[in-house]
Amino acid sequence: MKLKVLLPTKILLEEEVSKITAEAANGSFCLLPRHIDFVTALVPGILIFVSIRGEENFLAVDEGILVKSSAEVLVSTRHAVQSSDLGLLQETVEKQFRILNEREKVTRSALAKLEVNIVRQFLELGKGDFKF
Repeated sequence: MKLKVLLPTKILLEEEVSKITAEAANGSFCLLPRHIDFVTALVPGILIFVSIRGEENFLAVDEGILVKSSAEVLVSTRHAVQSSDLGLLQETVEKQFRILNEREKVTRSALAKLEVNIVRQFLELGKGDFKF
């Protein structure tokens, strides 16, 4: 099977694999080359794939969509991190989540300031004598 992992800005991974294990809302599942076509929503977790050389690799994924069509498996997700070492993957994911949390805090702060400015402008418009 050909596994292709798509992020919003790039293709993270494109590799021939012999087995894929992932997790959906209703539990973990495994895909092999001759399995039927399949579509599911992924929950945040670890996607495990075995290369055609027999190497086991790990991919931490955010929620996303997995589509198996014939010999191709497409995974589309907002965030993903790959590693062959599960311990290192955990450290990397924790570090990236900290960075994302900081970015989200800055974004939320900027949005709050925009909202305050919009409300202030509406209040100032309401002070005038408008007749409709």
